Amino acid sequence: MPQTYTINNISRLPALATQIISDYSDKRVFAFYAPMGAGKTTFIKKLCEALGVTDSISSPTFSIVNEYRTANGKKIFHFDFYRIKSVSEAFDMGYEDYFYSDAFCFIEWPEKILELLPEDYVKVSISIGENEQRIFTVDELID
Repeated sequence: MPQTYTINNISRLPALATQIISDYSDKRVFAFYAPMGAGKTTFIKKLCEALGVTDSISSPTFSIVNEYRTANGKKIFHFDFYRIKSVSEAFDMGYEDYFYSDAFCFIEWPEKILELLPEDYVKVSISIGENEQRIFTVDELID
């Protein structure tokens, strides 16, 4: 059953990130659906920080994937598929090695590679409400 969270201020993002990591602690793949500028990268940064990443976190817009490490050495992969032209580009980069690695995978623009998403993932939809509110709808999907 989907959970909905409304954020009125960016200062609430760290608490939401911690809650989502806790609520979905057995999940590793998170797909983020939102329009440009809704805050996907900003929220993924907070999720990474909640997991203990101390590296600089930025959008992998041109590289497609960034790898981060937590303080205890665990890997986190952050994808941005906005610029890919076809699913074959994800095949060429070896998406399976990432998605099935047991590392956290945070995916921006998953609609570009829907058929490649694992059977079991967390769908995070972000929409913009009144007064710049952000509405997060989180749902665990099992195909």
